[in-house]
Amino acid sequence: MELLNGRPATNVGRLEKEIRVYDLLDSLGISYGRIDHEAAMTIEACQDIDALFGTHMCKNLFLCNRQETDFYLLLMPGDKKFKTKELSSQINTARLSFANEKYMEELLDITPGSVSVMGLMNDKDNKVQLLIDEDLLNQAYLGCHPCINTSSLRIKTDDILNVFLPAVHHQARYVKLLGE
Repeated sequence: MELLNGRPATNVGRLEKEIRVYDLLDSLGISYGRIDHEAAMTIEACQDIDALFGTHMCKNLFLCNRQETDFYLLLMPGDKKFKTKELSSQINTARLSFANEKYMEELLDITPGSVSVMGLMNDKDNKVQLLIDEDLLNQAYLGCHPCINTSSLRIKTDDILNVFLPAVHHQARYVKLLGE
């Protein structure tokens, strides 16, 4: 694995949704580091990537309410435990659970193992609420996938919050998760 700057030299073998991420980031003037790797399905599989990035990959969880009418994308530190009860009380949603993968594909154009803040670019109707653990705000960079889990990106936290999110018409709601 090698840390590279910017998009791949060629689109050959890349999915259209991945290329759309690079196109958007480039059009917004957001610089990013990139590592191509074997499929990383879990946060644990990203440990070698973290070491090259010198940062931590975000744990990205796609959640919904019991009725499957409200959807949430939670970004939190990868080493923190997730407790549904802790988050549910902060966002006033009872029975929070992991959303069905059909909604993940329908709303964010991503598949399990590829959940990422970059998927919000595909949520044109703003049906997914972004939740960010406050501890991530202390990180200079965030690690995420470009809508596919065979590449990872390192992007300045400030660029995600102040350039990317406004461009994709999403606002973050901040939560404080203890993970204990």
